[in-house]
Amino acid sequence: MILKIVSVGDPVLRKQARPLKSDEIRSSQIQDLIAYMRDTMHDAPGVGLAAPQIGQLLQLAVIEDKSDYHKNLSQSDLKDRDRKPVPFHVIINPQIELLTPSNIAFHEGCLSLPGFMAVVPRASRIRVICLDEHGQSRTIEATGWYARILQHEIDHLNGRVYIDRMQSETFSTLDNYQKNLKK
Repeated sequence: MILKIVSVGDPVLRKQARPLKSDEIRSSQIQDLIAYMRDTMHDAPGVGLAAPQIGQLLQLAVIEDKSDYHKNLSQSDLKDRDRKPVPFHVIINPQIELLTPSNIAFHEGCLSLPGFMAVVPRASRIRVICLDEHGQSRTIEATGWYARILQHEIDHLNGRVYIDRMQSETFSTLDNYQKNLKK
């Protein structure tokens, strides 16, 4: 099932999501929600989707950066971004630790701000402690683009969107980015 993605301006995107309890995580409702979120993320298409983006104030996000999404990027772009495929996984109740300063800047977009991009500085290396879709504890050490995706999705769980962190002078429509800015 494809869910409706809410757009910036919807109050749900500015609220702190609530943690999930272990018994909730294993419930059929949450397991179905995870499957629907995965379908919605793939349909968009996107590399991550947080529950607030579909109107659910839950500390839950799905992530996957398919190799198909890399085919239009040059080897140089992939290397510069330290971007590699990331298999599908779920993060629940994440706690993030930045292991480097937030000084690596690249353009980001968001499914809740369709048609726009801006340069956003992020940490290049992070650690996330979370639960997976089975309620099992997991520690993720991430670098490069994967670290960026995690930071972006965890921001959503905390009521933030990338425009809160962007370099405002770089804010652009996707069309203008592709026409004027893309290397």
